[in-house]
Amino acid sequence: MLKFYYSLAPNPMKVALFLEESGLSYEAIPVDTRKGEQHAEAFTAINPNAKVPVIVDGETTVFDSNAILLYLAEKTGQFLSAPAERGAMLSWLMFVASGIGPFTGQCVHFRHFALGPNAYAVNRYDFEAWRHWKILDARLADRRWMVGDSYSLVDMAVWGWARAVSFALGEDAWSQLPHLKRLFDAVNERPAAQRAAALKDRHSFKTELDDEAKRAMFPQNERLKA
Repeated sequence: MLKFYYSLAPNPMKVALFLEESGLSYEAIPVDTRKGEQHAEAFTAINPNAKVPVIVDGETTVFDSNAILLYLAEKTGQFLSAPAERGAMLSWLMFVASGIGPFTGQCVHFRHFALGPNAYAVNRYDFEAWRHWKILDARLADRRWMVGDSYSLVDMAVWGWARAVSFALGEDAWSQLPHLKRLFDAVNERPAAQRAAALKDRHSFKTELDDEAKRAMFPQNERLKA
């Protein structure tokens, strides 16, 4: 059975959604990043980058959420675009990987977790996060789904990060992203999305951001103590 190493962060959740949509049997294995489980030797043996998600499918190991989505889509033949739209599918999938995820993640970090005043960093990453999300919103202004006429792995990739929009950009962000909100709501209504979200009830994850969690999640801060 396919093994799925996950937390409740945006990138693992998009993979959880694909697994639920596709009907693949899988074993969900929690990796509590606030406890530092991602740094354990057994985990870095399957992902040297010490991040979730990871899947182990027989003899094949895949890490990086967008690589996993593409691998699973090709494995199952599900949620891929039509051949004529493959270029658009790959472009938007990588746009999420290289733009939406990194800039939204850094926006969250500097808004909520960074040490000391960081006006320059907050301004930069807030600006870039908004810029990328508005590109997606414009893309969806005249279409139901991100690529073609069908729900695809790209919509799943967007959904994973859209779950963090309010935390990253502010509670009123959705009012400025109406087309994205329509897609987000449409995916949320799908039974598979509800099952993916329910993974939070399968295992308990540490919620406290104490010293242990900060060391595990922000190891760069330890250099400041040297």
